[in-house]
Amino acid sequence: MIFETKPLSAGLYFVATPIGAARDITLRALDILASANVIAAEDTRTARKLMDIHGVPLGSRRVVAYHDHSTENVRARLMAEIAAGKSVAYVSEAGTPLVADPGFALGRAAIAAGFQIIGAPGPSAVLAALTVSGLPSDRFLFVGFLPTTAAARRTELAALADVSATLVFYESPKRVGKLLTAMCETLGAGRSGVVCRELTKKFEEVLRGTLGELALAIGDAPLRGEVVVLVDRGDGRETGDDEIEAALRNAMKTMRVKDAATAVAGAFGLARRDVYQAALKLESDE
Repeated sequence: MIFETKPLSAGLYFVATPIGAARDITLRALDILASANVIAAEDTRTARKLMDIHGVPLGSRRVVAYHDHSTENVRARLMAEIAAGKSVAYVSEAGTPLVADPGFALGRAAIAAGFQIIGAPGPSAVLAALTVSGLPSDRFLFVGFLPTTAAARRTELAALADVSATLVFYESPKRVGKLLTAMCETLGAGRSGVVCRELTKKFEEVLRGTLGELALAIGDAPLRGEVVVLVDRGDGRETGDDEIEAALRNAMKTMRVKDAATAVAGAFGLARRDVYQAALKLESDE
C-alpha cells in the first residue's frame, strides 16, 4: 500500500488525475482518494477504475456524479456534506479540475459558504504540452476550446493574433484540420505551431512546424485521441500597406468584408476600424 488513510478536515478537495499514464498520479492524490468521505467525479466509471488500478478501496463511500449538466440540487447536496463536517474530493475525468473541466461552480459555491478549498496539483495537458512543444513557456495563454462555428472561431483567433504569449488550445480530434486552416488564414501560415496528441499515452505524438505545414500534413483526416494545439507568440513586426491589402484580398475571397477586416486586423495587430475602411475601399474599387 503506497497511500495513507487518515482523517481529512471538512472541505472541498480538488484532485488532479492522470491524463493518460495511470502512474502519473501523485501520492497525495491517492491519500485524499483513500480518505475523503465523499468522492465527486466528472465520470464515476473513470474514477472507480483509477481507484481500482491503485488499490484504493471505496468501501461504503459514495461516488457522486458531478459534471457540466449537473443540477443545482447536486451541488447543494455536496455542500450539505461539507457543512456536516465531511470531506469531499472532486476529480475530473482527466487532468486538473477546472482547467477546461467542470468544477468552477462547485468551487464558487464552497467559497460562498465559507468552506475550505484544498488543491492537490498534478497532471495537466496544458503543462505537458508546453513541456514538449519547444515553444516559449515563460508566458502563455490557455485559450481552451474555440467556438465550433467558422465565423466565431475566426473572430476569436483574430483577437488573439497579437498576444505576446504562446497560445494553448484544446480541440476535438475531428476538427483539428479546420482549426489549423482557420489559424493559417487568421494568424498566418508561417507562424510556428505544435500539435500534441495522446500525451503520456502509448501512441503519444508531437508534430512541429509552421501552421501551414501542419495544416497540410493533417488535412481533413480526423485524428484519434486527445489533442492540444500550441501556437507561437506574435512577432509584433511592422506591416506594409501592400501586405495588408494582399491579406484583405485573400480573406475577402471566403469572408464577408466585416469578418475579413476583423481577421486581418487581428493577424497584424492593427486597429479594426482602419482595416475595415481599407476593406471597404477595396470592395468599392473592385
